[in-house]
Amino acid sequence: MLTNQYTELKYVTYGDESELDEEDLKLIKSARKACETSYSPYSQFQVGAALLLENNEIISGSNQENSSYPAGLCAERVALFHAGAGHSNQTIKKIAVTAKKEGSNHYIPVTPCGSCRQVMLEYEVKQNSPIEVIMQIADNKWIKTLSTEVLLPFCFNKNSL
Repeated sequence: MLTNQYTELKYVTYGDESELDEEDLKLIKSARKACETSYSPYSQFQVGAALLLENNEIISGSNQENSSYPAGLCAERVALFHAGAGHSNQTIKKIAVTAKKEGSNHYIPVTPCGSCRQVMLEYEVKQNSPIEVIMQIADNKWIKTLSTEVLLPFCFNKNSL
């Protein structure tokens, strides 16, 4: 049997959010708050993301839609690009992603899209340090990955060029 870097990638599943540590819960709360700034008149699907930087500052972002759909931007990339532009000297430790339907107080499972996964990986490679990803899945369970590579096995990055 061959082994490679992908066999070592790990994630942890939690039965519910109360099992997460205080730092993770604070990040989830910030991501949920970011949902409220979502501009999603077409999908009514509000997504919030929050990043924890190494200096313990939290940067958040929300999805921003456009009538020309490709011109919009996901919450994860809004937060990542904000951190990259304004806090480029800080390592990103974690990102939490949350979602809900407009008008609802019930948060629903969401995972980053492929484009967001690629951007998260780029930041991880750029900073040469893993970024944990925290997200809700079915049955109110939560997953925390130890790296963005878990979300993008067989990834393409600068080492592929």
